[in-house]
Amino acid sequence: MPGPLLSATAAYAQASVLLAEGDGRSALVASRRAWAGWHELDAPYETARARVLIGLSCRALGDEDTARMEFDAASWIFRELGAEPDGARAEALTRGTARSHGALTAREVEVLRLVASGRTNRAIAVELFLSEKTVARHVSNIFAKLGLSTRAAATAYAYEHDLV
Repeated sequence: MPGPLLSATAAYAQASVLLAEGDGRSALVASRRAWAGWHELDAPYETARARVLIGLSCRALGDEDTARMEFDAASWIFRELGAEPDGARAEALTRGTARSHGALTAREVEVLRLVASGRTNRAIAVELFLSEKTVARHVSNIFAKLGLSTRAAATAYAYEHDLV
């Protein structure tokens, strides 16, 4: 007999399995369904657990910014609930999203390719279903990580490193 509790639990389990199998895209869909179910049931602890799963799914897809946002939100909820061990784990995941040696995330490479093709931030936002502000942040991160200061330099970098 399906109901909101069973649906949310099943979606969370499905997302966990899909993520373990390496299917980040399907895991993201299922984990968002789990989040919506737990949110509807007004279950903050389970909602935060679903946000961690969303973050892990986003990380698997190379979207580090969204992953960090989800881990931060989950950490805050856990701490508000007094679930310190869970909050600490979510916080550790937040720190784990940083890349060393200036390496670009998969999303940043995607944005760099579009910058190199001459697209504006607005056009990139439309194509990737992001806000212009998020695209601007990606571009800023790309410049900082690569030590660049202009879109022309980023375009040259992309061509020199066979990214386009």
